[in-house]
Order: sequence, then C-alpha cells, then structure tokens
Amino acid sequence: MYSTPQKRPKPKPRPHPKSSPSLLVPPETLFPTKAEFLRLLAVLAIATSVFFSFNFLFNPRSNPFCDGPDPSLDFFSDSCEPCPSHGRCQEGQLQCDQGYTKRGKLCVEDGVIQDTATKLAEMVEIRLCEAYAEYLCHGIGTIWVEQNDIWNDFDKNELAEHVGSDNAIFMYAKQRAMEMISGMLDRRTNSLGVQEFKCPDMLAEHYKPSSCRISQWISEHALLIFPVCAALLGITLLLRKFHQRQYLSTRVDEVYQQICEELEEKALMNRANEKCEPWVVASTLRDSLLSLKERKNPELWKKVEELVREDSRMDCYPTLVKGESKVVWEWQVEGSLSSSRKSRKGEASKLKSSKGTERSPDQHLHSLKADQRQLNFDTTMLRQ
Repeated sequence: MYSTPQKRPKPKPRPHPKSSPSLLVPPETLFPTKAEFLRLLAVLAIATSVFFSFNFLFNPRSNPFCDGPDPSLDFFSDSCEPCPSHGRCQEGQLQCDQGYTKRGKLCVEDGVIQDTATKLAEMVEIRLCEAYAEYLCHGIGTIWVEQNDIWNDFDKNELAEHVGSDNAIFMYAKQRAMEMISGMLDRRTNSLGVQEFKCPDMLAEHYKPSSCRISQWISEHALLIFPVCAALLGITLLLRKFHQRQYLSTRVDEVYQQICEELEEKALMNRANEKCEPWVVASTLRDSLLSLKERKNPELWKKVEELVREDSRMDCYPTLVKGESKVVWEWQVEGSLSSSRKSRKGEASKLKSSKGTERSPDQHLHSLKADQRQLNFDTTMLRQ
C-alpha cells in the first residue's frame, strides 16, 4: 500500500534581532561644532602665513648672477643680479676672488688677510719714515727704497715665519700690502725701470725726535729768537742791577746810622771817663758792622766812608794805634743824637721796669746775653 508522502513543514525563518540604534547612528561629539571648525581654520591660516613669511625672509628666492661683460646694464636688473666687485660670475653662480669670501650677494675681503696686509704696510711705513727723518735731521739715511727690497722685507717679517712665505694667503697679503703702500707713500720709477718708494715729507715730520724738531725750529726762527733773548737778558740784568742798587742804598743808610750811634756812644763814654779814647778805628767798625759777604763788596764800605767824610759832625784823621797808623773816626758834636737816644733808653727802661715782674726766665737770660755783648764791645773800644 502506497502511503502518501507527508510534506515536511518548511522551517520558519528566524527573526533577526533588531539592531540597536546606537550602533548605526554616529555620536554627536564625533564631528566638531561649527565654532570649533572656524577656530581650526583660523589656526591653520596663521600657521601657513608664518611659514611662508619665514621662508621668504630667511630663504629669499634670488635671481641668478649675470654672466654678461657689463652686468650693470638695465636689462639685467630684472632677470639677474649684477656680478659684484672682486667676484667672477659664470652660469649664474658667484665665485669670489682670492682673499675674498662670499657674504650674501657681495664679496667681502678676508679679515685675516686684511690684518696681515695692514701690519706689513705699517712695518714698511715705519722703516722708510724713520730713515727719511734721520736724513732730514742729520743728513744720513736712506730716502728712496726699491720695490724688490720691500718684497724681501716682507719675507723676513715674523708674520712670514708663522704663516709661511710661500703660503697662498701670505702671498695675497703681500700684494694687498703693496697696494696700500703704493697709495700711502711717494713713488717713482728709476732709470732701470724699477719702482722706488719714499716716505712723504708731512708723514716724516711725525717720526722726527723732539731734539731734532727743537733744533730745526730754532734755526728757522733764529732771526726772531736772538733779538728776543737779548732783550730778555738785558731786562733781567737791568732789574738785577736796580735791585742791587736798591739794596746797597738801604744797607748803606743802615750802616751809617749804626756808625753815628757808635761814635756818639764813644764820645759819651769819653766824657764820663777820660781814660777812654773818644775815637773809633774805622776798620774795626767795618769788621763789626758788616758780614763776611758784605766785606767782599768794597762798594758798600766805600759809600759809607763817603757819607762819613761828608758829615760835619764827624772827624776823620790818622793816628797811631799799637804802633800802627790807623784811620780813626771821632764824634765832634754834642747833643745831636744823645737826646733822642736818651729818650729812647728812658722809655725802654720804663717799659722794662713796668714789665719786669712779668718776664720769664728765658727773657731774663736773653737780656743778660745782650748786656754781655754790649759790654764786650765797649771793652774792645776801650782797649783801642
């Protein structure tokens, strides 16, 4: 028996789970807001502008250098840069000459070479100017120096020992030094066609010693200096002579007054004691009143003797003193000076008596010494 096949029931499709809406929709914080987006654009714009500015300032785009024979023409200014001095331009590239270094668009001289060249030029200047100054002062020395001798001096310089005379830098420094010397010193070409150099006259004046300058100045202004010196010497002698006469006149008056006082005192002593001579030997007065230096000036005592001879109050005559003939002076008038002297002595005695109690021991000692000197002088007069 056939049985009817039974149909297998179809499986029901499984329902798919519904996806979560949070997995399909992006979060709201994933994208920036409009305000944040605008700030981001502003930061990017500022950074870009700063980058291009620095790139323009520190890495400027320059035109190539001109290769033409005359790079200073106007039609080169837009397409290329003119080739600077001391430089060679080829295929738009700049190559500086020896002794120069590239600094931007220029060729600048090397500092080491410049210093070396300056020292060499100063060495030559000192040598030539000192030699020429010696010639101007004393007539000896070298005036003109050949160029070959200067080159030899360069090689003997201590700079050549440190750098080396065959060094390329030193060779170029010598060339630069020779260019400086050519513009600084006088030059000429001798009969053999060799250049010679000489220190200029104005520059040689600074190398002359002070003694040479003074002697040359005196020789140049001799016609003015000698009359001025003679006038100054004459004025000095006149002033000195006037001063000596003034001193002589004053000193003569002082000595004359002292002689009058001594003679009058001698006359008073003779009246009090007849054994005392009324006269005084003239030479004794001279030795007691004049210093040793004044005795060497005979004119001083000569003028004093003239005043004594002209004075009618005094008598001059020779007499024998201890067997020798001496010229003596004697006071002849009574009361001419004694009254004034007595009044002065009276006033002095009163002053001493009023101040006698106030005098110190030193003042008493000084007074005793003065009295002793006066007593010694009177004793000497009495012996004569």
